[in-house]
Amino acid sequence: PTGHTMKLLKLVASAVALCAVFSAQARTLDEIKKDGKILIAIEGQFAPFNCFNGTTLTGFEVDLAELVAKKMGVTIQWKTLGFDALLTGLRQDRWDLVIASHGITDERAKAVTFTEPHYCSGGMIIAMDPAIRTAKDLAGKVVAVQTGTSYLENVQKVSAIKEMKNFPTDVDARSALNSKRVDAWVTDRFVAKAVVEKNPNAGFKLGDMLFIERIAAAVAKGNQSLAQGWSKALAETMADGSYTQLSKKYFNEDVRCN
Repeated sequence: PTGHTMKLLKLVASAVALCAVFSAQARTLDEIKKDGKILIAIEGQFAPFNCFNGTTLTGFEVDLAELVAKKMGVTIQWKTLGFDALLTGLRQDRWDLVIASHGITDERAKAVTFTEPHYCSGGMIIAMDPAIRTAKDLAGKVVAVQTGTSYLENVQKVSAIKEMKNFPTDVDARSALNSKRVDAWVTDRFVAKAVVEKNPNAGFKLGDMLFIERIAAAVAKGNQSLAQGWSKALAETMADGSYTQLSKKYFNEDVRCN
């Protein structure tokens, strides 16, 4: 064909390709139930919520998802990949649902639809000095946080602090507190509790929660049938005692949102 016709054919081909992209729709609850399988993406790098034990995917969120899927009458096909790619893949309909400790934020809620939360956490103050417990006590103090976390913004709202120090990992932030280079450290409540339990003689003191975060699974934007189906099955695990049993196994307490 001549150059002109080739151009036309290319245009038609790309238009067809675009249609194919748009027609790849998120699967509804009914479609998933009919198939009998739900494809769930997870990170697998965030103990004790989702992690690998050798080659076995495990953790609170993994076990909970298995309970929820059972209530829905479907089996799970797992896919593990980097945290950043999880929500993006939902927009491309590459999996049905993501469960990976995502806090519900306004920004994220623009891009995906969240289910009801499956646990609540938040930022907790840790210090060596027992006098530093509350947000007020952070006035004039140097506070450590991990870069890129929601703790950063929330500590900045406590405007009276003297200085904020950012660290590439939570472990670095903890070391800074341990060696008294900072007065306090703000991290996830469950991380904080685990650190204190594992290092009973280090002198770490747990303070107040600075803020509460609701953690939920996510589905493609607007996929209400799946979000509601998941939330309903999750509520059933909370009602029949299986959620509490699992939660106590991992955290010695019930971690549902009050």
